Amino acid sequence: MIGFSEAQLTAWLSPLIWPFLRTLAVFTSAPLLSSKAFPVRARIGLAFFVALAAQPALGPQPVISITDGAALGAVFQQVGVGLAIGFAIRVVFSAVELAGEVVGFQMGLSFASFFDPSMGSQVSAVGSFFNQMTLFMFVVMNGHLLVLMTVIKSFQSFPVDQNFLEALKQMKMLDLGMDLFASGLWIALPMVGMLMFANLALGIVSRVAPQMNIYAIGFPVTLSVGLIGMAATLPMLDEPVMALMQRAIDVFVVK
Repeated sequence: MIGFSEAQLTAWLSPLIWPFLRTLAVFTSAPLLSSKAFPVRARIGLAFFVALAAQPALGPQPVISITDGAALGAVFQQVGVGLAIGFAIRVVFSAVELAGEVVGFQMGLSFASFFDPSMGSQVSAVGSFFNQMTLFMFVVMNGHLLVLMTVIKSFQSFPVDQNFLEALKQMKMLDLGMDLFASGLWIALPMVGMLMFANLALGIVSRVAPQMNIYAIGFPVTLSVGLIGMAATLPMLDEPVMALMQRAIDVFVVK
């Protein structure tokens, strides 16, 4: 009868369990991969397949027994790093959505909002449109493959151990939060400039021709200028999205 010892099972399963947990955490938090349309069983199966296929690229991994006290710290580290990767990718989408919120407010469409069940909050129509455009570019530009590459490369920057706080310190996630606001306003800057110029022109018209009802023509003008600005700037949205994506990936990749 063939038997296996606990040490043999630990040596076989330990290099597979920790990448599996980190990949599954990424699939739980990253955009598109964490969608409710993606079944949980398929998500778990895909995470296991990615962890199995990545074994040759990961190199030798430390063997930590599941019954060992150090396994709990390793679980926290893998889940924490995986959630951080998903959060960093989600920052890219949030920056573009912030730009859409600012543009929608300047266009006068801030009242055009609806409930987003995926986020559990109210989102504006323009912000949701920008978010969908970013999602399409994420798929077209193989963003999902970049996420998987980041997961594999992250084992060089954050190897499997029990020091989750040190890994969290090295990530400097607060810098990504600053990039969210800076990049969002930078993306919205051209359209905001056009809308400010349109509002300035409307103000001059209201002073020159007081008999003209500026409230009747103001909203159609700002709405038209905003739509023209969106049509002109959307083809150039790929460059800031790729720059933000690279910025998020660099946090987890060894130089």
